Amino acid sequence: MKKILLLVVLLSSGLFFAQIKDSLLIDKGIYKVTYSQIYEQPLRVTYTVLCSDGKEDRTGISFVMEKGIKTSSDKDYDSNIYDKGHNAPSADFNCDKPSMIKTFSYINCSLQNQYLNRGAWRFLEAYERHLAEKYAVYVEIKSYFSEKSIRLPTGATVPDAFKKTIIYNGVKEVFFFKNSKPVSNDFRLYQLK
Repeated sequence: MKKILLLVVLLSSGLFFAQIKDSLLIDKGIYKVTYSQIYEQPLRVTYTVLCSDGKEDRTGISFVMEKGIKTSSDKDYDSNIYDKGHNAPSADFNCDKPSMIKTFSYINCSLQNQYLNRGAWRFLEAYERHLAEKYAVYVEIKSYFSEKSIRLPTGATVPDAFKKTIIYNGVKEVFFFKNSKPVSNDFRLYQLK
C-alpha cells in the first residue's frame, strides 16, 4: 500500500520518470529556435532581419526564462567570460518594443565568449542590418557542441563554435567562429569559402 501511495505522489508531482526533451522547436513569430534543454542552449536559430535602423531603446529589458522550458539563467553568465549572446539580435528587431522584447529570451541566448560577442560577431550583425537596407536578409545560426564542451557548474553547456549563414539577393555567405577570443574583429576572416 505504501508503494502505491508513493507512486501516486510521484506521478501527481510530475517527478516520476521525468524526462527532459531535447531539440524543442519553438516559434516566437519573429524567429524560430531549435532548443536543447540538455545543453540549456539554442542549437539553431533562424530569422529574417526586420529592421535595418530601428530606434527602440533596450534599457531596462532583461532576459526571461520561458515557462515549461529548462533554459540557462542569469547564474550561468555570472562571474565568467561568457556574455548573454543574442542569436537573433535585438537590434534586428527594434522597429517596435514588442518585437525587440521577444529577443530577450533565454531560448535566444548563447553562452558566447565576451570578446567574440562584442567584437567580430557584433560587426557581422551590423553587416546583416546594412544588407537589410536593400535586401531581404535571412539568417541561420547553428551552435556546435562536442564531448569536450565545457559544462558549467550551474548546469548550462558552453558551445564550442557558431556558424552563421546569411542569405540575401541570391547570395549565400557562411561564417564560422570558435567560441573564444577572436584573433581579429574583421568578420570576413571567418568567412568560409
